[in-house]
Amino acid sequence: MTRQAWLVFAVLLLDAVVLAVVELLFLPIRLGGVQFPITAAVAVVTTPLLVDAAGRLAPKRRIAAAPLLLWFATLLVFGAFGPGGDVVMLGNDWRTLLLVGGGALPSAMMLGIVMARQQTQDRRR
Repeated sequence: MTRQAWLVFAVLLLDAVVLAVVELLFLPIRLGGVQFPITAAVAVVTTPLLVDAAGRLAPKRRIAAAPLLLWFATLLVFGAFGPGGDVVMLGNDWRTLLLVGGGALPSAMMLGIVMARQQTQDRRR
């Protein structure tokens, strides 16, 4: 990878961390009296985009999976040991499951798509 690609990769990883923190902090948001976990929808869209962008930088599975793994690790760390010792992510809450599943499952599917695309490109060469 070139120097510019490494810089873009570092920004993608930073984006993954920032998105995970923001999604966690706004997870308990309510609209009126109704729980409204809009950040789970944000995770469904943004996390696969990070995986796709990283997969386009280098034909390595580790590079493509790094934003997903960092996003998930950030969720675990900041969710369990949140700011000021607060527990932001509750294990038995449906919003937490929606956030984790909404971010991880589409991203894992995108990782499979990226790997298949790379295999196809390798066969053409």
